[in-house]
Amino acid sequence: MAAPYLPTPNPNPEIKFTQLFINNEFVNSASGKTFPTINPATGEKICDVQEAEKADVDKAVAAARAAFQLGTPWRTMDASQRGRLLYKLADLMERDKDYLANLETLDNGKPLFESYYVDVLEPIKIVRYFAGWCDKITGKTIPVDGPHFTYTRHEPVGVCGQIIPWNFPINMVVWKIAPALACGNTCVLKPAEQTPLTALYLAALVKEAGFPPGVVNVLAGYGPTCGAHIVEHLDVDKVAFTGSTEIGKIIQAGAGNSNLKRVSLELGGKSPNIIFADADMDHAVEEAHQALFFNMGQCCCAGSRTFVEESVYDEFVKRSVERAKKRTVGSPFDPKSEQGPQIDDEQFQKILGLIESGKTQGAKLQCGGARHGDKGYFIEPTVFSDVGDDMTIAKEEIFGPVQSIFKFKNMEEVIERANNTTYGLAAAVFTKDINKALTIANSVKAGTVWVNCYNAITPQTPFGGFKQSGNGRELGEYALEEYCEVKTVTVKLPGKM
Repeated sequence: MAAPYLPTPNPNPEIKFTQLFINNEFVNSASGKTFPTINPATGEKICDVQEAEKADVDKAVAAARAAFQLGTPWRTMDASQRGRLLYKLADLMERDKDYLANLETLDNGKPLFESYYVDVLEPIKIVRYFAGWCDKITGKTIPVDGPHFTYTRHEPVGVCGQIIPWNFPINMVVWKIAPALACGNTCVLKPAEQTPLTALYLAALVKEAGFPPGVVNVLAGYGPTCGAHIVEHLDVDKVAFTGSTEIGKIIQAGAGNSNLKRVSLELGGKSPNIIFADADMDHAVEEAHQALFFNMGQCCCAGSRTFVEESVYDEFVKRSVERAKKRTVGSPFDPKSEQGPQIDDEQFQKILGLIESGKTQGAKLQCGGARHGDKGYFIEPTVFSDVGDDMTIAKEEIFGPVQSIFKFKNMEEVIERANNTTYGLAAAVFTKDINKALTIANSVKAGTVWVNCYNAITPQTPFGGFKQSGNGRELGEYALEEYCEVKTVTVKLPGKM
């Protein structure tokens, strides 16, 4: 069997776009300010990027509002033509897939293999999926009492402010703009300040694909001076945010205090991954490993609470430690690397602090727990056993390569403990017993439950959380509901019925 394709590693891809993208043009910020974006593998500056603030937000929102007006090319465009533009965007992404993967790895630090297969090829599929929906978004005819004919229309919400995180930069751009554009909205998107480069490159592809001016605008900047103005702007009709629960609460309050705009939030998680004694041990160990360590643990739905039935607990811990010790950590451009650096020094220090809390509070450190290497933000793959539910590492989202393994006795106990969290983004269960699997799936309070697998996310499947993991859904047909208003039209019929 041939080895999977991997782009030629290029640790120094050309940086083509560092300005703000407003009304189909790359422009400097109104203030002239810039900020650095850092290579997390070295801690060194890659380049300076134009920094958007309130004046730039006003300009971008005005462009998006103008593009949304009735009679403009975007609003008068046939839905099928919107689909053709999205298909063209996907084609351009595919043309530049090797460059995008290298740029993502440089700016984000994830291994090139993951950048290519997860952050480039998957978003291409997602754009094509929503392209196919453009001319299939329909309302209903409704039988009503009296001499009336009633139907519903699904209309675009308007100007959509979209704020995305740094852990999956290309994916998050696409998760936001693809359904919004399919429904006929316009977008003002702010990438994370840590990872602006691929979002700005995608903006250039939006223009090349032929989208009208103002339909997509991309503003690199900071949350308090750029993102907050998007949230509070009276001409923004909807806000979509992916990130921490802490910031999600601030965004929801800010939107409510302005014009009660629609808000959808995809926030943090502390997802339970439940391993029963009858599970395929080899498969469960590897899936649990990937559920936590994938993307350096920087995944909102990471299986960060691994619950293992007591009769196989010791064996599971032993095998998990063996697997973690084999995990290769190093340059994300090295094809042999499974794990790159954390995103920045702030996250790096936070994770090391949480590891120390685990040791202090009595969890057993089985391996790892320290810095890897002498430069960049690398952390050793870390495994804790004997973790108690009241420990900080059991309750707080670590967002790093730290696996916590818990012991449980029976199904009733593990369901109660799995639900004993403020989060509800994802969960998984590993068992050969379909009754156990379905009982867990029906009982755990989470937006997604995987059975004998993890991170099985596709363009067709909705993704989002319960409780403080957010509201609304992304991907799949459900994502379209976030970007449509439902209008009821009732027509008086002549004569008597």
